[in-house]
Amino acid sequence: MVANEGKVLVIRRIEVTYHLKLAEEHRELAERVLEFHADFCPVARTIANCVEIETKLEFV
Repeated sequence: MVANEGKVLVIRRIEVTYHLKLAEEHRELAERVLEFHADFCPVARTIANCVEIETKLEFV
């Protein structure tokens, strides 16, 4: 989501969707990893205090 603040566009939220193609037996593992992966992502850690990051999985 981008907001307009005093004629300046400011990023407030980033939505990330991971499209995964994997065997059904790995689905639960992928969902568990999604819960903590941002803690180990340099970009997510850098912007976490100023930009909301929403992540979700889509299985294909």
